[in-house]
Amino acid sequence: MLHTGTRTVILVNPNTSRGTTSMMVELARGELAGTGLVVEGVTVEHGPSMIVDPVTLEESARHVVDAVRRRLTAQVAAVIVGAIGDPARERLAAELDVPVVGIGQAAILAAAGGGRRFAMATSTPLLVDSLTGLVERHGRSDGFTGVRLTSSDPVVLAASAEQQYQELAAAVRTCVEADGAEAVIIAGGPLSETARRLSSLDLVEIVEPVPCAARLVADLVGAGAGPGGPAGSGRGSGGAPVRHL
Repeated sequence: MLHTGTRTVILVNPNTSRGTTSMMVELARGELAGTGLVVEGVTVEHGPSMIVDPVTLEESARHVVDAVRRRLTAQVAAVIVGAIGDPARERLAAELDVPVVGIGQAAILAAAGGGRRFAMATSTPLLVDSLTGLVERHGRSDGFTGVRLTSSDPVVLAASAEQQYQELAAAVRTCVEADGAEAVIIAGGPLSETARRLSSLDLVEIVEPVPCAARLVADLVGAGAGPGGPAGSGRGSGGAPVRHL
């Protein structure tokens, strides 16, 4: 349930895995502790349990809109779209009076900060073109060294946290040693726990999409971001009434 009378951030998970929702919510809450922002997780009711290709990415967009619509009965400060491809983020940002941040958007802006060379490591080969397109839409292609992949199927890796960690670690090393990346995004909401583990390897700066999105929300809400806010993240200040879709 949304907390009325508080500054609530809705984190919507575009896949149907409630475990993934809980994992992302805990990361966002940790990042926003002490800000006065309350994070509430919303899981879409329909769609895939994991977004692994452009078809499921596109289909998830309408489920994201539906999930957010169902929760617009109370004031909210911001919305986070919790899939690396940011399904429906642009539509929601255009139609709501609060900031709407995608974890892919936030990760790209953070990774490219200061003109750094950056890469992505992920387990979903069919989403490479979608992720590359997202980098292009945010105008950060010049510093992007590309996407490196795990060797196993994403569904297999989802069932084995240790194998996921080992294969993503190998992909990160390739990003650094072969591509010269100075920061690496672990590209996927369900990969959030592994991203946190990888950050302790001290190979390179690991960019964790969910914490990046939470920090961007805090900046936008604290600044009362208007129409000129970063990367079209939405309009209005924290706690402003939302306009129904």
